[in-house]
Amino acid sequence: MPTIKDVARLANVSIATVSYVLNNSGLVSEATRARVLAAVEELGYRPSIIARSLKGKHTHMLGFVLSPFARQPQDPFFNEFLSALADTAASFDYHVAVTTTADLSSERKTYEDMVRDRRVDGFIVADTRPDDERLAYLVTAGFPFVAFGRPANELDFPYVDVDGRAGVKRAVQHLIDLGHRRIGLIELSPALVCRMHRRQGYETALQENGLPLQPELIAVGGLTEKDGYLAMSGLLDLARPPTAVIAGNDLMAVGAMNAIRDRGLAVPDDVAIIGFDDIPLASYVRPTLSTLRQDFYGIGERLVRMLMALLRGEEMTEPQKILEPTLIIRESSGGALTKG
Repeated sequence: MPTIKDVARLANVSIATVSYVLNNSGLVSEATRARVLAAVEELGYRPSIIARSLKGKHTHMLGFVLSPFARQPQDPFFNEFLSALADTAASFDYHVAVTTTADLSSERKTYEDMVRDRRVDGFIVADTRPDDERLAYLVTAGFPFVAFGRPANELDFPYVDVDGRAGVKRAVQHLIDLGHRRIGLIELSPALVCRMHRRQGYETALQENGLPLQPELIAVGGLTEKDGYLAMSGLLDLARPPTAVIAGNDLMAVGAMNAIRDRGLAVPDDVAIIGFDDIPLASYVRPTLSTLRQDFYGIGERLVRMLMALLRGEEMTEPQKILEPTLIIRESSGGALTKG
């Protein structure tokens, strides 16, 4: 029995493009649509019974599944992001169904059950990962979704992402301009695609300034204050600790600042810190946190509008959008280096 992959191969398009044609999403040209339909006819392909049963039926619900190992509900990210999803969905007379999974092994089944039971019309997916089973399933099933984050492979789907490479590169350059030469990096979880982009920005800035990459200055973090605290503690244990550190998110930056203070050191006099996100707390910690701002509310709003266009069969003007983060200079990055 032919599959959607067979159709994509014969038509020389992505699986997602075949799904768009079959769902009449309007995201492809007429020439491509005709080529896909010809391949469907030649192979005798028939869409799954799930897709056929969904046609013409609307729940007026959008799905968002909390990952069992990524950001937790108390993460400040969710305050703005989920508010944006709910507010924007409401403007289309839709609601957002937020659910959780017990563990990673049951995550895909959660998506499968929601699709099979017709609980939602489409999904917003966040925190994309390498070899992401969620994305692979939704693309193959031809089920409407948009994502906050790019794929790490050839999967083709609508997304919004933040240019972590450009952002971290700019932050490292700022620290170099202040005189820092031993600049540390506390990375996000390796399970996130955006970690790779931010690492690339760090390495590129060093290379462009003729500075060596020193692996001992790169610490594996995660997403929480504790992750930042532990990673910073390891960096401070080095014979020659860094004079500045960039953290993969603001929560880890706050944890790193606490670790520095617990060693009897000061931010930014002994170690300068820059975070990533610009959560509300960044303006209220002491010293205030320099960071890279990403507009979580604006991203959530854009994602819902993209998903609604997909559900309505309207053409998206920018189905894959990468936004530039803004470097916000506050107290924690300090001024020009006068020692070390």
